[in-house]
Amino acid sequence: MAVQGAIQKAADSKLQSGAAGKKTIQDYIKTMGPEIAKALPSVITPERFTRIVLSALSSNPQLRDTTPTSFLGAMMTAAQLGMEPNTPLGQAYLIPYKNKGTLECQFQLGYKGLIDLAYRSGQVSIIQAHVVYENDEFEFEYGLDPKLIHKPAKADRGEPVWFYGIFRTKEGGFGFQVSSIEDIKKHAKRYSQSYNSPYSPWNTSFEEMAKKTVLKQALKYAPLKSDFARELSTDGTIKNTLSEDMFSEPATYIEAEYNEEEAGEDAGSSAAN
Repeated sequence: MAVQGAIQKAADSKLQSGAAGKKTIQDYIKTMGPEIAKALPSVITPERFTRIVLSALSSNPQLRDTTPTSFLGAMMTAAQLGMEPNTPLGQAYLIPYKNKGTLECQFQLGYKGLIDLAYRSGQVSIIQAHVVYENDEFEFEYGLDPKLIHKPAKADRGEPVWFYGIFRTKEGGFGFQVSSIEDIKKHAKRYSQSYNSPYSPWNTSFEEMAKKTVLKQALKYAPLKSDFARELSTDGTIKNTLSEDMFSEPATYIEAEYNEEEAGEDAGSSAAN
């Protein structure tokens, strides 16, 4: 467990002082202003980030009932990643989830957030994910000479049938992951405990979450730095402690990492250098 720093001490002080006065989560957000400002990158102002978080509380009433420590943990994780949670950008999400009878706040990366992190690593030149519809021309194969061809239909593309994610590194290596819509749904139902929640991005932005799933699988084969892996490890976590380095704080994983060997039916992935 990381040593608690100034952020945790400040939060503890605010939580303790708020116990008698029955402070709301909105109150905690406002009093955490200085800590939020320290955590945010320069591209997001503290005022904008605070407005975004308060808007998330307004649009999702259940978030107000989550434990203050878990909400602040998810909020500070988003801040340190430089992600705007619960906005149409799809960078990240704060999701209420009942964990062993207690309503807590889970942090989830979005599809766009994952792409942002990959580009920030400085090692990826291209990273994309696409939906294949039933009337598209689509072909892929694995082996020593893997290939993937996707030609979208000009009209009436039909229903989604496949999802794929691809990356190319600046050194020329590449990889891709292809999954059928059936396998994506099986994965979501099996590994996302918040899948059935009306607030889950699986229900509000299914295609975006499907794209994130195949991209995460493809990036397992990318030679990215450890910083990227640490940032990615925050996906699907609940954190109840705070520090200047949220990536090192202990976490409860509500959405488990997808296990290819257990899943078995995944269409697979390929990488080449």
